[in-house]
Amino acid sequence: MYGTVILPDVNCNYCRFDDNKISPVINRGAAAFSEIENNLKNAKTEEEVVENLYIIDRMIENGVQGAACLYPVLSKYNNTSSPNIQTFLAGIYRKIKVPDAFGPLLAMLIRNSINPPASSFDPNEEIGGALLDYLA
Repeated sequence: MYGTVILPDVNCNYCRFDDNKISPVINRGAAAFSEIENNLKNAKTEEEVVENLYIIDRMIENGVQGAACLYPVLSKYNNTSSPNIQTFLAGIYRKIKVPDAFGPLLAMLIRNSINPPASSFDPNEEIGGALLDYLA
């Protein structure tokens, strides 16, 4: 999509992105939402999804308003088993607090408790934090 994404591995427990290629998208703000929505609808790889979720997360952190409008396309990934996608979704849901996301977050936590993901990190930390923020 925009740049190179390196997913976590045994040597590094976080995703790495090419900030030089995605910063222009982030800087466009809400004007980039339709492009990101299209990217998520047509994503074929975990890397493509994670990159777009990272961009949304960074936009929210930069104060861009209106990310909640992306919930319909984000919800496509609510049943994913990818700890990387789950972590980014939980972080985004924690910030935008769309009421419809509470149930999927709870379902992710339950699924992960029954079948823990094989990962370098635990997505349940972010999922649990998001659920606590919803309850607060």
